[in-house]
Amino acid sequence: MKNWKYSFLLLGGIGISNIGSWVYLIALNLIILNETGSPLAIAWLYILGPIATICSNSWAGSLIDRINTRKFMIGLDISRALCIALIPMLPSLFYVYVIVFIINMGSAMFEPTSMVYMTKLIPEKDRQRFNALRSFINSCGTLTGPAIAGLLFWMGTPDTAIYINAVALILSAFIILLLPNVDTQTVLLETEKLSWKLIKADFDVVYKFSQTYPFVLKVYLFFVGMTIFMTALDSLEAAFAKGVIGVSDTNYGFLLSIFGTGIILGSLINTLFSKQLTVNLLIGAGSVFTAVGYITLYSAQGFVSAALGTFIIGFAITFANTGYLTFYQNTVPVSMMGRFSSLFGIVEAFFIIILTILIGLAAELTSIRPVGLIGSFMFLLLGVRVFKVVTARKRNIYFRESLTLND
Repeated sequence: MKNWKYSFLLLGGIGISNIGSWVYLIALNLIILNETGSPLAIAWLYILGPIATICSNSWAGSLIDRINTRKFMIGLDISRALCIALIPMLPSLFYVYVIVFIINMGSAMFEPTSMVYMTKLIPEKDRQRFNALRSFINSCGTLTGPAIAGLLFWMGTPDTAIYINAVALILSAFIILLLPNVDTQTVLLETEKLSWKLIKADFDVVYKFSQTYPFVLKVYLFFVGMTIFMTALDSLEAAFAKGVIGVSDTNYGFLLSIFGTGIILGSLINTLFSKQLTVNLLIGAGSVFTAVGYITLYSAQGFVSAALGTFIIGFAITFANTGYLTFYQNTVPVSMMGRFSSLFGIVEAFFIIILTILIGLAAELTSIRPVGLIGSFMFLLLGVRVFKVVTARKRNIYFRESLTLND
């Protein structure tokens, strides 16, 4: 019961932070749009995220695996809150981009740090259900975040929403403070000062682990591939919905709500039937049907068929995410988890930038629908490959609940 008390506290912190992130993102979009009137200026916000990941994750993993993760998460929340609070006071757009870049670096480090902390805090037998609940909390943020942002804009200005998000991060830090310490080591050892030599040695550790357990690497790279495809295809979604099938602003908001509804329903099924749903089936079926959702979306001729596609995407992705996260937590040693996810996070960010730019250019030079469909069918080929690999009988040992690979 105590474990679930801490789990719900952690989920509460994640939920508050997620809602705040939506409020911050929408407010920042409006602030920059009001100041510049340029869609390109907003596009730079989305490129800054993966660039920040590339800059931070080359060394962050070595730090994360050697420090107190709880204290580091608190420090990152407070630092991001202070940076966000500065945004309305900045004199020019250049300084806004600089601060946003720093905030994105903090977020890029927070993700693998929280994964390490969660893996240490949550017992192995409860991880699948916890991951499903985490998807549910995040989907609630997807639904309520924009609504809260709209209410705040009605009551005040985008600047008010920015300050509210800073308060939300402080509250998240306070909740993390209530959680137990799961690390015995709190600082880098004197012989392990962060240096390029240490970072290179850590890369070698990840490389040797990947050579020893190639199947674990393969499944994780499948997850990276899914994320890359989804990010690139999502970059066309708004332009497709509004420009190709003529969805109004109001109905586009409904599409986002339907997507969130799919996530909520999928998360509830994952939570209720966590003992019956096997991890490899979650990964395989979730990957295939997420791709089917994108094909349905980019084949749509009107609002109803587009709504069906977005619902399938939201519903299916919760199964895939829950399966991938549970597999990752059960197979990658927690002592090197920060280094592992940070290193491959660089690969993911690099290809997100490349594929997003290529798909955007292709859509600009041709038209959105065929580009979206070609990308979706390529995604489906990946999904089918994932399904075949993870459901092969000889791989069942990797998906047993009791499996945890040691250092």
